Amino acid sequence: MPSSTVRTFTDPDAYAAAFRAGTHELTITKRGQFAAKITKIDLHQLWMQRCSDNLPGISDITGLSGRAFFLFRTQPGPNLLSSGVELLPTSIVRYSEGQSHYRRSAGFASYGGMSMPVAEMVSVGAAMAGRDLTSPKDPLALTPLPAAMTRLQRLHAAAGDLARRAPEIIANLDAARGLEQALIESLVGCLGEGEVREDRTALRHHSLIMRRFRRVMEEKPFEPLYMTEICKVIGVSYRTLHACCREHLGMGPKRYLLLRRMHLARRALREATPDTTSVTDVATRYGFWQFGRFAGEYRALFGEAPSASLRQ
Repeated sequence: MPSSTVRTFTDPDAYAAAFRAGTHELTITKRGQFAAKITKIDLHQLWMQRCSDNLPGISDITGLSGRAFFLFRTQPGPNLLSSGVELLPTSIVRYSEGQSHYRRSAGFASYGGMSMPVAEMVSVGAAMAGRDLTSPKDPLALTPLPAAMTRLQRLHAAAGDLARRAPEIIANLDAARGLEQALIESLVGCLGEGEVREDRTALRHHSLIMRRFRRVMEEKPFEPLYMTEICKVIGVSYRTLHACCREHLGMGPKRYLLLRRMHLARRALREATPDTTSVTDVATRYGFWQFGRFAGEYRALFGEAPSASLRQ
């Protein structure tokens, strides 16, 4: 049944949980009052989202299996990179189904996503464009013809306006089918023509290293991780890992691990019961043993003391 929702957020964790992805972990990298918005529209086979958030951050995303996913900017803004590839206002990125990747923003970011079942995407691509639109093995950035990209962005924006102003139109089966067909046609028009920016061999190698880096964190989510151990498990030098993290995350691995543990600690504090849990308990659980430094870093990042998060 076609449907739509529009939601606003002031909490990064709630925002990340609302994304239509297999998993989405968001790490905010600078202090500020967080504000975000998601518009979701489900048509018959096409799903779409319009998202915006105001603070720099790093998203660790794993897509849904069985669906072909596409991402593009809906407004110009500070740097926005996906898997180390800069997302330009004139480009669109294709992902493989169920693929894990990092997305990094340098500030306010506004972007749109669309997805379809893989089999349907292949069928539509063959019928409408005479092209094989099987999901790529690695993220693929394309620069469509300007007219095709403009049409997609306008239709995507119009659908977002309907969700906000007249959701009953989207809920109408016939109207939803017409909107869906127009969006699919404009999407295939972007994919069928234009310049393809292939991933370089080095970029694919760096993506593999980052997947191994993520796997180490997933296997030990609550343990402090040390560079010597991580490099040994991944099988690369610290210099190589640092270069890959700078490319994908915009910072070195030590800084990212610190921020990630800070966010995990904040989540634990906000979910804990003050009568049975202390700030020290949570800090030590996530590898912080210099409690004064932890409190200072925490306040600088989140704008409040750890004890204030616990009382919430």
